[in-house]
Amino acid sequence: MRQSSLVVVANRLPVNDNVALDGACEWRRSPGGLVSALHPLLRHTPATWVGWAGGTGPAPTLPDVDGVRMHTVPLTGDDLRDHYEGFANATLWPIYHDAVEQPEHHRRWWDAYQRVNQRFADATAEVAEPGAVVWVQDYHLQLVPGLLRAMRPDLRIGFFLHVPFPPPELFMQLPRRAELLRGMLGADLVGFQRAQAAHNFAQLVTKVLGLPATDRRIGVDDRMVRIGAFPVSIDTAEMSALASRPEVADRARRLRHDLGSPEQVILSVDRMDYTKGIEQRLKAYSELLTDGHVKVRDTVLVQVAVPSRERVGQYQILRERVEREVGRINGEFGRVGEPAIHYLTQPFDRAELAALYRVADVMAVTPLRDGMNLVAKEYVAARVDDAGALLLSEFAGAAAELPQAYLVNPHDLEGLKQGLLAALRAEPADVQERMRAMRAHLREHDIRAWARSYLSTLDQSGSLLSRLTGG
Repeated sequence: MRQSSLVVVANRLPVNDNVALDGACEWRRSPGGLVSALHPLLRHTPATWVGWAGGTGPAPTLPDVDGVRMHTVPLTGDDLRDHYEGFANATLWPIYHDAVEQPEHHRRWWDAYQRVNQRFADATAEVAEPGAVVWVQDYHLQLVPGLLRAMRPDLRIGFFLHVPFPPPELFMQLPRRAELLRGMLGADLVGFQRAQAAHNFAQLVTKVLGLPATDRRIGVDDRMVRIGAFPVSIDTAEMSALASRPEVADRARRLRHDLGSPEQVILSVDRMDYTKGIEQRLKAYSELLTDGHVKVRDTVLVQVAVPSRERVGQYQILRERVEREVGRINGEFGRVGEPAIHYLTQPFDRAELAALYRVADVMAVTPLRDGMNLVAKEYVAARVDDAGALLLSEFAGAAAELPQAYLVNPHDLEGLKQGLLAALRAEPADVQERMRAMRAHLREHDIRAWARSYLSTLDQSGSLLSRLTGG
C-alpha cells in the first residue's frame, strides 16, 4: 500500500466518471467548487485523494491523475440514499444555508452518516504515512477528523468547511449537534470561509460542549484546536490566461452573434440548487420586462443551471419550477428566434465558460446563501478587458472580498431589480474602475495565497506548504 505525506479527503473524487480507452482519467472541474480550488495546488506534490468515485457497489481502481493518487471509497445504494442524499443534503445542507428549505431528520440517516464517515476515516488511516498532513473537506465528512485522531494521533489533521456555518439557533436544531462538533474538533485546525462562521462555531462548542473557546482557539482535553477564516479563492492567473487566448475571444464574439448581437448580455451560472436564488432572479428579470425597463431585443439573459442531486425530491421540484418559469417568460416576452432567456442545463468546459464570461456585460451571482461562490471570482479573473459588471448577493462569502461589485439582497425583489438596472445602466468608467479594483484583489488573494494562509497555520514545519505553493 503506497502512502502519502498529503492526503485530501472529500466526498467525491475529482475525476470524470468515464475512464478513456487508454486508461487515462481527467480532472472533473465544474464552475467554481472544491476541485477547481484544489486542482492547481496538488500538481506540485505527491498526494492521495480519498473519495467516492460515483455509483454504487465495489470501489473501482482508478489511475493517478497528474501524479495525484485516487483512492476510492465504496458506497452502497443505502449509503447514497441515507448518507449523501439524506443526512448530508437534506439535513445539514438546509440548516447550513439558513433553512431556505425545511431540513428533515431521520434516525437511519444519522446511522448512515456515521457508517460512511468511519469508512472514509479507515481509508485515510490506511494511506497516510506517519506524520502526514490530512486535509478533510466539507460537511459530508464532519466526523472524520475525530475518528481519524482516535486511530492515528500522529497525523496533522485539518478540516475546512466550504459552505456557511450557521448561527447557534439554527445549528441547535440538529439532534446530533454534540457529535458533529466533537467530530470537527478532532482536527488541529478548523477553517471557515468567513470570520462570522468561526465565531458561530466557538459559541456552539462553549454552549453545547462546555469547552473554553475564543474565535481563534478552543481547548479540547490536552490539545488546542485553532479555528479561523480562510476565504477560498481561484487560480486567478490560469483563468486570466485562458480568457486571453485568441480562440476564446473568437468564441466569445461568435456567442454574442448567436445570441442575436444584443446590446447587453446578462449571465448566470449556477448549480440547480434552491440556495442559488434562481427563481428570485427570474422573477426580477420578468418584472423588468413587464415594466418595460428591459427589452428582449436589446438585452438577453443566459441562465446556465447545471443539474445537481437529481434524485433528491426538493431538487426535482425546483427544476420543474425553474423550467416552468423560463417557459412562461419566453412564451410571454420572446419572439421567434429571440427568446428572452437562453436556458442551458449542460456543463461547460473551461474554455467555453471563459468565453461566456467574456460575453457577459452583467454577471448576476445572487444566491440566497453561499459559503463563497467561486463563479463570481472566475468572472472577475476572466475580464482581462476590465469590463463587465458583477451583480453580487450580500449573502455570498465573496461579497466580503469584492465590495466593488453591485451588491444586492436577493430576498428583496425590488432591490434586486434596482441592482440589476444599476449594473446594466452603469457608466463604462464606473464599471472599469470597479472591475480593476476587484481584479487587483484577486491577483493578491488567489488560490496559492489561500493555501499559504491555511497550511502555514496547519503545517508548522512549513515543508508541505513550500511544495504545494512552489516555494
